[in-house]
Amino acid sequence: MNATRPTALIADDEPLLRSSLTRMLAQAWPELDIVAQARNGREAVEMYETHKPTVCFLDVHMPGISGVEAARQIGRGAHLVFVTAYSEYAVEAFAQGALDYLVKPVDPTRLADTVMRLRERLGAAQEAPNIETLLDKLEARLQKKAVPEPLRWLKAQVGQSLRMIPVEDIDYLRSDEKYTLIAWRDDDGKAGEALIRSSLKELLDQLDGTYFIQVHRSVVVNMNSVSHVTRGENETATIYMKGRDEKLPVSRSYLHHFKQM
Repeated sequence: MNATRPTALIADDEPLLRSSLTRMLAQAWPELDIVAQARNGREAVEMYETHKPTVCFLDVHMPGISGVEAARQIGRGAHLVFVTAYSEYAVEAFAQGALDYLVKPVDPTRLADTVMRLRERLGAAQEAPNIETLLDKLEARLQKKAVPEPLRWLKAQVGQSLRMIPVEDIDYLRSDEKYTLIAWRDDDGKAGEALIRSSLKELLDQLDGTYFIQVHRSVVVNMNSVSHVTRGENETATIYMKGRDEKLPVSRSYLHHFKQM
């Protein structure tokens, strides 16, 4: 480890998130040098062996080997911070003070707290703790496919920007082969669309079923965005959205959501 200037490795399979965390760390911890960025767990381990960074920021879910397995191979050689969409994976470990975690999308205030704790540990020349038992527990949770927290926003690339779309701004979701189209409106009422790689089923499992209802095998709507519904032939219907020209289909299997028709 560099005794005079701390160094870090960032491992995440999403390049925009790697870039975002790099920029945020530059503001929160100017003296920290990002010496390596890895696209998956295997690269993270290899880059750790090459650069021996002081701190490793590891995404929990990565292709190949997970961030937890990468942490196991890195061991006590570096201070570890998990970056995850699922905070329950690291709550116990964090509560015991053994490691820290950041929830995506990373909040600047939360990152500042993490940086403060890391600085304190490095300033006191504390050795990275032995977290083998905690990693066992985290890995067990991963294998059980713990249910993620309800979605609060979706991340989508719009042009060259990574856009954070609040769930309440979404009008509807529609599957498009291997992708899902998100249709939303911003605070000014301007409509937008973007494709993300998550499946419609995966997203539906994480959305609040009070408002988001599947109306077709390829369509989920936010009922707050529905203007009216008209009945069609063969026990189908058509949904009209507030402020949008699109008409969305309701198939026979989902017509029960509008049983008063």
